[in-house]
Amino acid sequence: MSNQIHPLACVSPGAELGDGNVVGPFAVIEDNVILGNKNQIAAHAVIKSHTRMGNDNQVFEQAVIGGTPQDLGFDNSTTYVHIGSHNVFREAVTIHRATQADQATIIGDHCYMMAYTHFAHDCVVGNHVVLANVANVGGHVHVGDRAFFAGGVVVHQFCHIGRNAMIGGNAKITQDVLPYMLVDGNPARVRSLNLVGLKRAGFSRDDLRELKTAYRHLFNGEASLETASEKLAKQTNPHVQHLLESIRGSGRGFHRN
Repeated sequence: MSNQIHPLACVSPGAELGDGNVVGPFAVIEDNVILGNKNQIAAHAVIKSHTRMGNDNQVFEQAVIGGTPQDLGFDNSTTYVHIGSHNVFREAVTIHRATQADQATIIGDHCYMMAYTHFAHDCVVGNHVVLANVANVGGHVHVGDRAFFAGGVVVHQFCHIGRNAMIGGNAKITQDVLPYMLVDGNPARVRSLNLVGLKRAGFSRDDLRELKTAYRHLFNGEASLETASEKLAKQTNPHVQHLLESIRGSGRGFHRN
């Protein structure tokens, strides 16, 4: 299947395109870009040098993928953006390259970034992540699978957002968000488990019961974090153990209730 490139598009001869890609008018694909198959690049979208993209992605109007990092210390090293497959990047989305030579900002598969959202340099993003309009994520942030960011969320650099977490609209995130939690407010705090998201993700009743028990140990009692962690360690559920690993591995501390 041949590519469909509009005559008004600007595609560098140094770009490598697979099969079945559609490139709209006034779109720009720079040198040293590699696209897989069946990607749709809309009018006026820009795919910058050193972007690597898989298959079946949709890049909407005015999106800029692979831009130079907004970091005063960046020395123009060759860095990358690596994007998986089946992602949607809506209007005016921006994703920036990494800052250190040969490193990459990474976006997984099946992510959905709504209009005017931004991932800064050196972010690592899992699969099925959703950002609603105008959510902005600082540099070096790690995002777990199926995390959801409501509109206007702002995340400080170096934070970790746990898998299956939900962040409410306009929340200010300055610390880690633990997996499975619903976090909201400014300053942000844990409100509950993300029960709707967990059910949609197929968590069993047993999983939910174990996570509710873990939540009570962490947030509904007067026990210290050390004591609560000891209680979590006695639960054998793998999701609770992942939660415990996230607590122990948190470098910035995490939002609490």
